[in-house]
Amino acid sequence: MKIILKLIIGMAAGILIGLYSPDWTIRTLLTVYAVIGQLIKFTIPLIILFYITNGIASLPSGSGKLLGRTVAFSYGSTLLAGTLAFLVASVMLPMLAPQAAEAGQETAMHVGYFSLEIPPLFGVISGLVAAFIFGIGISANRSETLRSFFNQGTTVIEGLLSKVIIPLLPLYIAGVFAAMAADGSVFTTLHAFGKVLVLVVIMHWVWLSALFIVTGILNGRSPLELIRNMLPAYFTALGTMSSAATIPVTLRSVKSAKVSEPIANFVVPLCANIHLSGSTITLVTCASAVMLMTPGVGIPSLAAMFPFIMMLGVIMIAAPGAPGGAVMSAIGLLTSMLGFNEAQVALMIALYLAQDSFGTATNVTGDGVIAVWMDRFFGKQLATAN
Repeated sequence: MKIILKLIIGMAAGILIGLYSPDWTIRTLLTVYAVIGQLIKFTIPLIILFYITNGIASLPSGSGKLLGRTVAFSYGSTLLAGTLAFLVASVMLPMLAPQAAEAGQETAMHVGYFSLEIPPLFGVISGLVAAFIFGIGISANRSETLRSFFNQGTTVIEGLLSKVIIPLLPLYIAGVFAAMAADGSVFTTLHAFGKVLVLVVIMHWVWLSALFIVTGILNGRSPLELIRNMLPAYFTALGTMSSAATIPVTLRSVKSAKVSEPIANFVVPLCANIHLSGSTITLVTCASAVMLMTPGVGIPSLAAMFPFIMMLGVIMIAAPGAPGGAVMSAIGLLTSMLGFNEAQVALMIALYLAQDSFGTATNVTGDGVIAVWMDRFFGKQLATAN
């Protein structure tokens, strides 16, 4: 919650600077904004390489069908959530956020004093392919040396995120809002984005309701009872903004939903890293809003957006447990597949962090649904084995 407060302060400070400060102040802030943007661009491939490698290498071995089906259900849920979110967004957003807002429009009137290029060591797709090669290789060969290297690398990148990049985000956000305030588009943008955030939260609730109703009916369980059992996890995630930090409460909630202990102990920690349907709903909806509000762009077709949704489900594997991890992992896709510029990326970060707690709560609450299904398929089998 402190991150959200700092984010709001950064937005307010940027607006005040853009409206009332002299030109040199705006240019100084935009210089800082540009440097932070370059640091973020440099870090994204490293996040993908270390986190996804570590996530794949850490998948439980010897679980066979249970592992495969859990991963398939998680990815399918994420894919379906993102697709439905885009279909709803493509209908609702033109009524809520008209294109005239000019969000993400970089202005030539206000630029920084200098630009500092920090090229990444490798591209986003190269990092993703390398992550799968190393992750699968480490798991297959049981290479403890490489496993330790990527574990420590993940720790280093997590420290960079939590101690440098995340604390600098308010300055980064302040830069883009100062530019929008200076060119007169900020209040129209804020008005439209408020409506987008409300739409995102409603879509989270509708998605969870659909999941629990379908799961309850097909498994002969009461949907209301299932939802009630998962409420402690939902409200805990609202406060922690981290799926990983909510695991103890999620475990307790899933077990109270009469899921067998072996299934709960396996599915919940795994899904905390790979099941991100709430985050996908947010990213797809907000990305569509930013494109709609950018002159000359607009919302693409489903055929054009679907590859982005598919890649989101992969690239967010083992997203950092720190708040904002999913959007940081997705920045590479936003720039490479959707062509976002730095101003649009900054707006995406602001939008995502503003509702991060609701997206995380949707993620962990949906884990309960997957646990119920896995218990149906494998619960008796594991109980007999034990």
